[in-house]
Amino acid sequence: MRLVLDTNVLIASLIKDSVTRAILLLPDFEYLLPEFSLEEITRHWPKIARLSGLASEELDLLLSILLESVSVVPMERIVPHLAAAEKLIGASDPDDVPFVALALAEDTDGIWSNDRAFEGLPGIRIWKTTELKAYLRP
Repeated sequence: MRLVLDTNVLIASLIKDSVTRAILLLPDFEYLLPEFSLEEITRHWPKIARLSGLASEELDLLLSILLESVSVVPMERIVPHLAAAEKLIGASDPDDVPFVALALAEDTDGIWSNDRAFEGLPGIRIWKTTELKAYLRP
């Protein structure tokens, strides 16, 4: 499965050892992340470290491991789809436009996000963590 990854999902997996982290570590999944998401994680790093309770080295290692299944997509590949994405989600949450643009730019199975702003997007499957968990059950 190939999914656009909402930054909040990645942050949640850094903060807590949970089903989110377990899914991110599955071998048959590929995740796409807009490059600016790494800057967002860096901005929130002190809070992530505090909430995770992990030492800085442990958190760095965990992020490195999680990013092994993540393709960071440069904004140049997303830019041509920003206007279409703006029409789809811009009124709900302008911060989510790049994620929708990425889903439009690449061949994916949707977006993994628990953010309500993504609900009801025409033509793009939105996967909540609970839906992915159910999908993975035999």
